[in-house]
Amino acid sequence: MKQRILGLDPGLAILGFGVVLCPRSRSRQGDSLPEPLDFGVIQTPANTDIGLRLNTIYEDLHTLLDRWQPDLVAIEKFFFYRMGNTIPVAQARGVILLVLAQHQVPLIEFTPAQIKQAITGYGNAEKREVQAAVARELSLSEIPRPDDAADALAVALAAWFQQS
Repeated sequence: MKQRILGLDPGLAILGFGVVLCPRSRSRQGDSLPEPLDFGVIQTPANTDIGLRLNTIYEDLHTLLDRWQPDLVAIEKFFFYRMGNTIPVAQARGVILLVLAQHQVPLIEFTPAQIKQAITGYGNAEKREVQAAVARELSLSEIPRPDDAADALAVALAAWFQQS
């Protein structure tokens, strides 16, 4: 039996997402490897009212959840970026949590270090190392783009690694 895991890399301007179909256990034979189903970003224009930007995230995330109906959602825990970004990113994250609650989808959260540790075996891995590991785990010929989508796939894989 397989499960769909949606990984999210929260942001106001760019919210990365990645949907991975994973076996319930982690063996390395044929059909027991994770498969990428979809990945990309939800973008909101910088010169738009914050309420409209948050509404875009709200609506697009509902659409994404309706389309893929994940069994689990994994999200990167919020940590402080630059002070100017903290409040808008926290507001976007609040909208994300609201939508997930409305869909009653189980949620798991990871710090950036936990994601790096799960994907590369090293909690201080460089972004490029994590992205290369994501491509390798998902048998992709190249690193997923944009970076936010690759990060979201890493979050989804971290959830799978933790469960199996």
